[in-house]
Amino acid sequence: QVQLVESGGGLVQPGGSLRLSCAASGFTFSRYGMNWYRQPPGKERELVAGIASVGDSRYYGDSVKGRFTISRDNAKNTVSLQMNSLKPEDTAVYYCNARRGTDTYWGQGTQVTVSS
Repeated sequence: QVQLVESGGGLVQPGGSLRLSCAASGFTFSRYGMNWYRQPPGKERELVAGIASVGDSRYYGDSVKGRFTISRDNAKNTVSLQMNSLKPEDTAVYYCNARRGTDTYWGQGTQVTVSS
């Protein structure tokens, strides 16, 4: 069955870095666009970054541009999110998402807390 398993979350001080990873299985990973969403406490889920299935097209939300980098490895069926210069407002549950047309899959989420 389809699985998206996130890892790499945790507690980090402001200005620090974290690298999230998502391991995918159960579908043809290379054919899906991959995205990272986040849901801060008490707020709606928002798209943070995305990377296309082909080519090198990437999207970043305005609040993370220049600080976060999304990448994928189709040989290993993984997508990563490198997060630098973290701020308290980056605190959220981060979700890995796979999308192709109307097909969409979600991971269970990983908590990122930015606090001193």
